[in-house]
Amino acid sequence: MRYSDIQTTRREFFNTTASGMGLAGLGSMLSDDGLLSVQNAQAAETQDPLAARDPHFNPKAKACIFIFMAGAPSHVDLFDPKPKLNELHGKPLPDSLLKNVRFAFLKKETATLMGSNRTFRPHGQSGTEFSDLLPNVGALADDLCVIRSLHSSQFNHHPGQLLMQCGAPRFGLPTLGSWLTYGLGSETRNLPGYVVLTAGRGSSGGATLWQSGFLPSLYAGVLFRNQGEPVLNLKNPAGLPPELQRRGLDVLQNVNRSRFQEIRDPEISSRIASYELAFRMQSAAPELTDLSGETRQTLNMYGIDRPEPEVGDSIGASAAGGTYKSFASNCLLARRMVERGVRFVNIVHASWDHHENLDRQISYNAKMVDQPIAALIQDLKQRGLLDQTMVVWGAEFGRTPLGQNDRADITGRDHHPYAFSMFLSGGGIRGGQAYGESDEVGWGIVKNPVHANDLHATMLHCFGLDHLRLTHRFQGRDFRLTDVGGKVIKELLA
Repeated sequence: MRYSDIQTTRREFFNTTASGMGLAGLGSMLSDDGLLSVQNAQAAETQDPLAARDPHFNPKAKACIFIFMAGAPSHVDLFDPKPKLNELHGKPLPDSLLKNVRFAFLKKETATLMGSNRTFRPHGQSGTEFSDLLPNVGALADDLCVIRSLHSSQFNHHPGQLLMQCGAPRFGLPTLGSWLTYGLGSETRNLPGYVVLTAGRGSSGGATLWQSGFLPSLYAGVLFRNQGEPVLNLKNPAGLPPELQRRGLDVLQNVNRSRFQEIRDPEISSRIASYELAFRMQSAAPELTDLSGETRQTLNMYGIDRPEPEVGDSIGASAAGGTYKSFASNCLLARRMVERGVRFVNIVHASWDHHENLDRQISYNAKMVDQPIAALIQDLKQRGLLDQTMVVWGAEFGRTPLGQNDRADITGRDHHPYAFSMFLSGGGIRGGQAYGESDEVGWGIVKNPVHANDLHATMLHCFGLDHLRLTHRFQGRDFRLTDVGGKVIKELLA
């Protein structure tokens, strides 16, 4: 035998050892250590990146609907009543609180506190207080966990949105939805595991809020559109019969698999899976987005056909044509998606960036979201899906208790990362409680602070995932969603 033949045989042996016998042995050892289940090993063997995988421990949640209110709603006007703020209206904050504080626009030297025109009242047996702008959401108080002690390190929108979605305010990181589908796979073969629905004018973070970062691209969110084809380029070109398309995909798959065997690039597996998923979606996606099969009672409950309020210039960035209908439709679509096995649905609405005309703008937005979100939670509950579906409502930060004074009329609030509110429901979260406290004017946290990394660690726990073990090695470092922090908040768990 020639030396070159020996070398070739030797290379082939190690290649097959790495992908065949070696992989089987590695899988066996990982299974013995509890790090790779038989189900996970089968998924690796079939090279299906989206095959369902076992969690680290028994989960409560199977799906998540994250309703992201980009632009940042005012916590002191919606979720966190502050009578003292109204008493101190027009008075300055102590210099000690403003020292070393940065604002996006507000002039802190002359800023004064601005009270809220909203009224709050307790709801349900829990007695959790909600603003008069959220009567339908408030009626579900006993199903909701309101967190009033969130805080952030970021005071501008895009970094703040990246922190809340990716766990750190940096580009190139996977989002929460990407980490969940990476860790657990998908329970549907005909739809993406991670879907994004948008309404309004669009967030400043754009597509970076549903990126896969350094994870394979198959784990990125798939954007569904509000009009026309649900996903761009999903339909076959005119004149292309399905059988010819299938033959072409088979040829392309063989080429890609051959290339994968040579270089083992996971992006090739993602490409193969994406082509096959798109083929299956050609029938599943149009059926999903067709709401004609829903009852009139359901459509009315979500407010699909509510009239869009007539607005003037004072609504500003809050308004966009057809927003009421598109947001309500997105909430109903989210329910239909989790019914069909979609793991993570991100509903992104913008904008809540109310630097002026706060009362009119926040009233417009709150009326838009209150009925559909309440309907979504009720609908999930009556279908027996809420226990395993986590619904999250939140944003990148809150708004200042100070009035924005960089313009003629002080009628809005600036960005505020030091205290803000969110709420969660279902999926292993204990409802009927308000967790954490901000101070008497809603400026800072005085009890049980919650960082985005804590929120993410707690959410992953509900899905049966240990946030310290859900990692991916990239450029010599093991990355995780919770970056270098995060703790599970046991008081939030059911």
